[in-house]
Amino acid sequence: MTDSFDVLIIGSGAAGLSAALRLAAAGKKVGLICKGSLQESSTLYAQGGIAAVFDSEDSIEAHIQDTLTAGAGLCSEKAVRFTVENGRQAVEWLIKQGVHFTQEQDAKGEWRYHLNLEGGHSHRRILHSDDETGRSVSTTLVELARKTPNIYIFENHIAIDLIKKNGVCVGCYSLDEGRHQVVIFRAKATILATGGASRVYLYSTNPRVSSGDGIAMGYRAGCRVKDLEFNQFHPTCFYHPEARSFLLSEALRGEGAILCLPDGSRFMQRFHPLEELAPRDIVARAIDHEMKRLGIDCVYLDISHKSKELILHHFPNIYHTLLKFGFDLTRDRIPVVPAAHYTCGGLIVDERARTDVPGLYAAGEVTCTGLHGANRMASNSLLECLVYAKAAVEDILCTLPDQHTVPEIAAWDDSYVEDSAEEILVTQNWDELRRFMWNYVGIVRSNKRLQRARDRIQLLKHEIQEYYAHFRVSRDLLELRNLILVADLVVNAAMARHESVGLHFNLDYPVKG
Repeated sequence: MTDSFDVLIIGSGAAGLSAALRLAAAGKKVGLICKGSLQESSTLYAQGGIAAVFDSEDSIEAHIQDTLTAGAGLCSEKAVRFTVENGRQAVEWLIKQGVHFTQEQDAKGEWRYHLNLEGGHSHRRILHSDDETGRSVSTTLVELARKTPNIYIFENHIAIDLIKKNGVCVGCYSLDEGRHQVVIFRAKATILATGGASRVYLYSTNPRVSSGDGIAMGYRAGCRVKDLEFNQFHPTCFYHPEARSFLLSEALRGEGAILCLPDGSRFMQRFHPLEELAPRDIVARAIDHEMKRLGIDCVYLDISHKSKELILHHFPNIYHTLLKFGFDLTRDRIPVVPAAHYTCGGLIVDERARTDVPGLYAAGEVTCTGLHGANRMASNSLLECLVYAKAAVEDILCTLPDQHTVPEIAAWDDSYVEDSAEEILVTQNWDELRRFMWNYVGIVRSNKRLQRARDRIQLLKHEIQEYYAHFRVSRDLLELRNLILVADLVVNAAMARHESVGLHFNLDYPVKG
């Protein structure tokens, strides 16, 4: 089966959905494919919010400076300025689509948006929908996409590889899980919006779909990558065997939550002047340090000293979720540990969201725009999704009329392979990869650990390629194939950086500056 579109979008988070809606509004025929359901993406689980300048006491320059500082000197100032200057317009577009952000009455009785404060920000500038901003954004955009006639949605379709003709991206091969067959999607332009790769680690706050597919596919197609050594670990993931890495939003610390040890004593004052509001890499390393120093399984997050009214008003989802596990956010200290959260690097794109491959664009966590540098500042990620998705759309609309007619593409040939009789081989490799990435390439690294990871990756790459060459593709196999490539790229980037900076902390090199 072959489907042909003006634009093919792979991924259905904030970047993919906003691009699809903008293109459809311009009259383009859009194909939107996603690995699971349309709503299953990292956007859905984003609790915090979107950073943008809405407060009269805040400024574009302050937001730019905060981002540059958080990025430890490795941001592209041009990319930071581009993103921040387009921030308010991006949020206002969301509001026009029907996304509701939390409001409050000021001293004069006038309604305005409630702005949270999060780590690294010098002002309150985080617009949010209580503690379910991502769900609000995702639900609204999904509903609009389903109602839009010229957006053709393909759920449970797993992209395998991009297709190039004469050096130009013309679509992709994809596994239709429902029918267990490989199909072809042709397009005049393709946008990768597949999210990050945090599932390369054993513990992650991300949904399973975050398996680095777009990064791997783009790299195999000829795109450059950058900054993959910088993977952000969220400091406060709920520590519970049945919670599936439930995230406790940084906004809790913005509203006064403190971190403490089992005896109730605070410790962040020993690591940074901003204490609990220090950048995420510092908070995550501080927690990791204390856990290893004391031999404890977790630390604790405590906001019980704040009023119950405030907690229930701003964090209803977190409150009710924790209750299911026997914890009362208004009374109890909550056990937390760091977990892999955000991939700061990815496919290199310019300010038009163009990759190195003609006809191929990328937006969101799959990319390296230069915005984050060595450490993503809280709530800049959804902003980046929206700004660069819009940039991609604008460039496509300018160039699409002049682009080539989509050529015919050869069908997928699986006549030389067979069904796998032992899926345990995939399961074992998947588990081993994520464990050694956590142990050797996690929050704290060393040259010896990185070398051990590289040695294991080389062995697994050979095993996985052998498996891929002889058996029909499956979701697990495709994700594993992508994860091992991303792991290789992460380790190579980490070994090439002979310093400790931002999210890359190597015991063998001094901290930059």
